[in-house]
Amino acid sequence: MDPVTVLLSVVVILYLANVFNNRKKHKFKNFPPGPTPLPIIGNMHMIDMRKPHNTFIKMSEKYGPVFSVQLGTETFVILCGYDAVKDALINHAEEFSERPYTAMLDKTSRGYGILFAHGENWKVMRRFTLSTLRDYGMGKKSIENKIIDECECLMQTFRSYEGKPFNNMTIINAAVANIIVSIVIGHRFEYGDQNILRLMSLVNENVRIASGPMVRLYNSYPSLVGWLPGSHRKIVENSNETREFLRETFLKQEKELDINDQRNLIESFLVKQQEEKPESTLYYHDNNLLELVSNLCVAGMETSSTTLRWGLLLMMKYPDIQKKVQNEIERVIGSAQPQTEHRKQMPYTDAVIHEIQRFGEIVPGNLQHATSQDVTFRGYFIPKGTIVLPVLASALRDKAYFEKPEQFYPEHFLDSDGNFKKSDAFIPFSLGKRSCAGENLAKTELFVFFTTLLQNFTFQAPPGALLDLTPAIGFINAPLPHEICAVPRS
Repeated sequence: MDPVTVLLSVVVILYLANVFNNRKKHKFKNFPPGPTPLPIIGNMHMIDMRKPHNTFIKMSEKYGPVFSVQLGTETFVILCGYDAVKDALINHAEEFSERPYTAMLDKTSRGYGILFAHGENWKVMRRFTLSTLRDYGMGKKSIENKIIDECECLMQTFRSYEGKPFNNMTIINAAVANIIVSIVIGHRFEYGDQNILRLMSLVNENVRIASGPMVRLYNSYPSLVGWLPGSHRKIVENSNETREFLRETFLKQEKELDINDQRNLIESFLVKQQEEKPESTLYYHDNNLLELVSNLCVAGMETSSTTLRWGLLLMMKYPDIQKKVQNEIERVIGSAQPQTEHRKQMPYTDAVIHEIQRFGEIVPGNLQHATSQDVTFRGYFIPKGTIVLPVLASALRDKAYFEKPEQFYPEHFLDSDGNFKKSDAFIPFSLGKRSCAGENLAKTELFVFFTTLLQNFTFQAPPGALLDLTPAIGFINAPLPHEICAVPRS
């Protein structure tokens, strides 16, 4: 067939698909309003595809806290502002508890694991994950001791630079990764170990390119875009390599398994696999194990390490705030090892850590949700299977809850007497049934790592360096590449 004819045929097919999608969307009365989409591309031309959450927050000023946009053939319902996000994820928790089915997720997670799983499979994996994380120390002294030990390794590495500039990304990534890896696999890696470096490289690249335009196009037009080169194919390659790395790891443990002496999450899963129950066959199979371990490594590694890197960058940017934290550490802890039990006596440090999380907006757009059933929400009808995006950044920047939402301002979490003050709109771990399973672990990591580092070092910018707080492009809001100077404190 003539290439021109093929091209015209493709355009016509895409146009008709777009028209059909629009008719399908508008046949429902009271579907959330939104901007008029163009043929084929929908509203893509209106959205900053590098940081779409910024566009959505701006759009909410015109269309309200519940509205819709179209990206290619996919229609999204967007929720902006803390009140709307909480209403959906808490008051209508079951209705908004699903994940969407997309071409990319079908190639990568395939519905297994915990992050992107569906229905009963997700419920079983989440129950197992929460229970097993608690068994291996989440919220207990044992995991805090692991974090303290890792802090010592991290400080030794920082000291080795003798106050000279270095990039902290790989080092902090490895330190934080070791905590979740020790729970999942049962041992830690040295920071220069090629296995952990490769695993981090795969995770970092996928996080960086996951929200790129080629992935969005692939989700809209998989049969047409799938054969093209681009980030959508790289994500699949990286996911497959990550699974192969994890497969080799847990196969070793399968040979050494002692059902009476389970040492980590993988072994607990393998024991479940051997139980003669219907659940063992239905849910505790290798596909779920591989994806679950991958999910935990990605979530446990990337978000906490990124938050810590923001914390050190912000301390360099605002040395007066850094000094106040260090003064509180000296007054409350002195030279003793910081522990979570100190947190209640350290309102300023606690406020600074909360503000780092709020200002950093580590996962600004949230993971996509989907409606598990038809639902009427705030007067709008949203049919089953609709993709829903509760924009976390819109809550973390909500002017009704934060006095200076665009600024780094620890006083957001302090009352007039200097006591720590909670804010309902502080939801960096999301809310409801799909909230972060490792929230308690992350909170412990952030407090112990942050206070230990500031107890032992003063962080400064290299001479002549400009400290840019613009986030890098990617699904996660990470700092741009930069160097730090960790000057030992006497």
